Amino acid sequence: MRKAVIATIGIFLFTAALSAQTAEKHAPSQGAPSATPSPSLLDPASFKEQSPDVYRAKFTTTKGDFLVEVKRAWAPRGADRFYNLVKNGFYDNAGIFRVLPGFVAQFGISARPELARIWTKATIPDDPVKQSNLRGYVTFATAGPNTRTTQLFINLADNPRLDGMGFAPFAKVVKGMDVVDSFYSGYGEGAPTGNGPDQGRLTNEGKAYLDKNFPRLDIVKSAVIEPPAAPSKSSTAQKETK
Repeated sequence: MRKAVIATIGIFLFTAALSAQTAEKHAPSQGAPSATPSPSLLDPASFKEQSPDVYRAKFTTTKGDFLVEVKRAWAPRGADRFYNLVKNGFYDNAGIFRVLPGFVAQFGISARPELARIWTKATIPDDPVKQSNLRGYVTFATAGPNTRTTQLFINLADNPRLDGMGFAPFAKVVKGMDVVDSFYSGYGEGAPTGNGPDQGRLTNEGKAYLDKNFPRLDIVKSAVIEPPAAPSKSSTAQKETK
């Protein structure tokens, strides 16, 4: 399995998409048109929804909650991919498998092997880097140009050296950074350079691999898109008086 690598000061960031059949001719249906099929996590190509310009995602973890605010203008392709993944439950039960204090907290390999294997091939093109990788900023991991899939990292410190390597932040933790800082980091760097989880095995074996071998790792229990905030009464009243 290909792993994403950040070549920087000895630190590596591992990450990592029917045959046509001739339809029989039938008389036009007289019934109501069928609804658009819901996207399936087993079919990455079905996730095409464009995200709002600004939105928030709430992550509930074994250490507590943190809130991420996404600004699509920072990295549109990354914002859209993240929106579709969170909205459809991709990150639920995912292990936060790589935590390096003073550097990053990384997660985003599905707890379900059948999904993890499919999504390793579901790459998206790069976004230009418009924001710096500062503390609290959220960025997709990569295995090189145009290889982003599902893995994310949260910068635990200012890491501007990552900007020139093409890592484009698309969001920022706006609440609960203390929770992110508390994620278990005792296993260190991942295999093969360290004693932490092996991404290949995690992809192929899922959460059971982490539960058996790295039981102290923290977990994303759930991630959801927050509903837009309702306008305040004062702002509504101001609009009505104009």
